[in-house]
Amino acid sequence: MAQVTRTPLAEQAADLLLERIRAGEWTLGSKLPGENTLGPQLGVGRSTVREAIRRLAGQGVLATRQGAGVFVTALDIVEDWSASLQKADINSVIEARIAVEVEAAALAAERRSPAELRAIRKAANWRDSQRTDIEAHVDADLAFHRSVVVASHNPIIIDLFDSFTPRSRKAMIELLRINGEFGSDADQNAHTSILDAIADGDGQTASALARDHLLTLKMK
Repeated sequence: MAQVTRTPLAEQAADLLLERIRAGEWTLGSKLPGENTLGPQLGVGRSTVREAIRRLAGQGVLATRQGAGVFVTALDIVEDWSASLQKADINSVIEARIAVEVEAAALAAERRSPAELRAIRKAANWRDSQRTDIEAHVDADLAFHRSVVVASHNPIIIDLFDSFTPRSRKAMIELLRINGEFGSDADQNAHTSILDAIADGDGQTASALARDHLLTLKMK
């Protein structure tokens, strides 16, 4: 049988501190009062204040600087990246892809090696062969776009792309099921045009084509 449990004092104190930060009592970069001041204000002891600060530090809101004190490093708790992705709607996912893939296409046109260009061509051909099954088509599509991202030679862009690939895959499958059609010649040609621009070293055209393609996916 479930029992009612009391919220730990440190958690309550952390919530109170966060409320005061959100209310603007302390601005970004400002120093918090000492434990002897905060304790009476929160109605708790110094050890509880320290634990509350540790909690908020772990959530990125506060930072303790040795010998200097405790400072505000964020005005609210930033939600976990993976949790945010799971809740993101289809258009939000597409907008995130635009932010990453448009620049990646431009960089790929400038930086791709002969081996990477071959990998992009191979991915484009595989994508062309996957036009009957939605999930296989989405997997092939993402493989093509990742080959472009890899050719950007930017490890942060690659990590960003990989971090939201699971949510992107789910969103694309949802989108294609809603649309009821996929794998058209026009869609494949759009990807071939991106490949051709990268092969020609034309970053401006590659990025413009990548943006135009992704924008066509957004739901009205």
